[in-house]
Amino acid sequence: MSLTTGSIAVEKSDNVLVATLSNPPLALMDHEVVEQLGQLAQRADRDSSVGGVVLTGAHPDRFLAHYDVAELLQGARSSPRVRPRVARQALLVVAGLRKLPGGDRLLQDSPAAGLRLAERFHEVMRSIESSAAVWVAAINGSAMGGGCELALACDLRIARAGDHAIGQPEIMLGFPPGGGGTQRLSRLVGPAKALRMILDGHPLTPTEALDVGLVDQVVDGESLLSVAVKEAARLGARPKAAIGAAKRAIYQGASLRLDRGLRFEASEFVGALGTEEALDAMQAYVQATSELGELPAYNPDTRAAAFARGRFHPVDRVN
Repeated sequence: MSLTTGSIAVEKSDNVLVATLSNPPLALMDHEVVEQLGQLAQRADRDSSVGGVVLTGAHPDRFLAHYDVAELLQGARSSPRVRPRVARQALLVVAGLRKLPGGDRLLQDSPAAGLRLAERFHEVMRSIESSAAVWVAAINGSAMGGGCELALACDLRIARAGDHAIGQPEIMLGFPPGGGGTQRLSRLVGPAKALRMILDGHPLTPTEALDVGLVDQVVDGESLLSVAVKEAARLGARPKAAIGAAKRAIYQGASLRLDRGLRFEASEFVGALGTEEALDAMQAYVQATSELGELPAYNPDTRAAAFARGRFHPVDRVN
């Protein structure tokens, strides 16, 4: 089953949505791509049959390029210059206004339109991180700037081997990454490495990105998509509420002070505990324990069956 919406063509393969990003001829990221990514995240969460999403690029040598610089330039010229502290306060105001009925529409035609786009970009990237589906970036070529930031927002990054460029070159245009690059990259590879990479601006090859931990795996081009889909399907077979809870606890809770992070984790644990999937899996586990006289997680047969399904299930009990 396939669906093409603007710059994203989506096909469903079992429990995985394979989304091919396209914005010819240069594969630039722009506000239209961002909006369609937001719609894709909503679809992945609403559809109970979707456990994973794979993003890849239609361009033969690019996953997705940086954000459209012409669009950024137009926004910069039409907006007043402000200091970072004022910008932070303005972004908070914009975020609040967007939550009001009709507020988002009013902002689109106001002097704060640029701030609205920045806030929306971050909102969409956060929706990927908090999604109850597993997101895998199948990086089929170069991914710099916004393209790299999109990959960073995914849960796994699998890159195609080759002479491709992955990184954040924004410093060469006079500004730092603005789509999550400074925050997600530093959490992924560590602040010292992230700072050096961002100040330098020079991109990494897939092999170099693997060495520093920016990507999880490098594979040949022919197997890239199949490896990404297989991994998304495998991890996406876990109970969906648990996937979302684990992602939120790590992406949001891990940046909090320890006591607050633990409370955040506990809230996600309690929220997932009462879901039907959790109740069914726990009941199956208790029944299997009684039948086996052993904990199913320590029994090779029941453990293997559970991992194959992505959960403990009544039919996995040893006969």
